[in-house]
Amino acid sequence: MENTEVINTGLSEKDKNAKTHAIIAYALMLLGFFTGISFLAGGIWGIVKKSDAQGTVFADHYDNITKTFFVSIVLTIIGALTAVFVIGYVVLLVAAIYTLWKLIAGLAKITSDKSFN
Repeated sequence: MENTEVINTGLSEKDKNAKTHAIIAYALMLLGFFTGISFLAGGIWGIVKKSDAQGTVFADHYDNITKTFFVSIVLTIIGALTAVFVIGYVVLLVAAIYTLWKLIAGLAKITSDKSFN
């Protein structure tokens, strides 16, 4: 007979939905390193779904998604505008490292059912 044991994660339905939507936002933003437009879709997805996650264990992940989204966009714009100078490439590198760090850290924590902070 097959083992069909159900594992109780202890998460409410609202927590599960918040977790799923945050993972979607993180994944889209990471995919944005290859497609660009999905970074925008992921950031907007996180902003739109943020209110649904209020009061859940994962609410602070949406703060991370939103902050990472806006900081990354600002740094990328500054880097692109100053790319004619050498410093622009440094700013773009910092933006990429910062974004990857925050997104990977967020994904690692949310897949372990932990809050971001």
